[in-house]
Amino acid sequence: MDFNTVMQELEALGKDRTKKMYISNGAQEPLFGVATGAMKPIAKKIKINQPLAEELYATGNYDAMYFAGIIADPKAMSESDFNRWMDGAYFYMLSDFVVVVTLSESDIAQDLADTWIASGDELRMSAAWSCYCWLIGNRPDHEFSRTKLSHMLDQVKNSIKESPERTKSAMNNFLYTVGISYLPLHEKASKTANEVGIVEVKRDNKKSNFLNAYESIQKEIARGRLGFKRKHVRC
Repeated sequence: MDFNTVMQELEALGKDRTKKMYISNGAQEPLFGVATGAMKPIAKKIKINQPLAEELYATGNYDAMYFAGIIADPKAMSESDFNRWMDGAYFYMLSDFVVVVTLSESDIAQDLADTWIASGDELRMSAAWSCYCWLIGNRPDHEFSRTKLSHMLDQVKNSIKESPERTKSAMNNFLYTVGISYLPLHEKASKTANEVGIVEVKRDNKKSNFLNAYESIQKEIARGRLGFKRKHVRC
């Protein structure tokens, strides 16, 4: 399936209602408004195709960029490739759900995420904390340094409320993810989340979100999901 065929199929799957929802969350034209689940049949036909993924991502079309992440080959992408994709990720649904979902299946995920956390750039920082969430929620605990993640919990505690808005949200999710999916630091993550308390995330032209990682952790424990790991990150 070539580039033009994929674009035609994506356009045919577009829905006005979905398009409006994406725009309300920060997406910009061009986009078709394709539900992510509707992309799966096309993805099954293509499987992995990095050259096609690059063509699609370069369009700037939100739906094409999202689909690019589904068919990309993470292990074929270098640090400069991921940085280039991040440069094109103009809002969080691309940075946190396309670029770093792809990055999380690569061997350089933690190293690059560490660089982005230190960057000072809102979306790179948000993407990096989100990347750790995808990693911790999928990979075995032994693949992570307990000391490193412990320091990261301290970093969240000390800086979350002064961080950029999207970064706040990703950091809050990090507290929750460590608390549920990384058993060696479950107790510290829960304690840290309780100390952080409610985090207000301001949104353009919308009411603020009020996040509470501690409450979310307790709810998941009550549901018997302590130690939960997802089988797959990408669709």
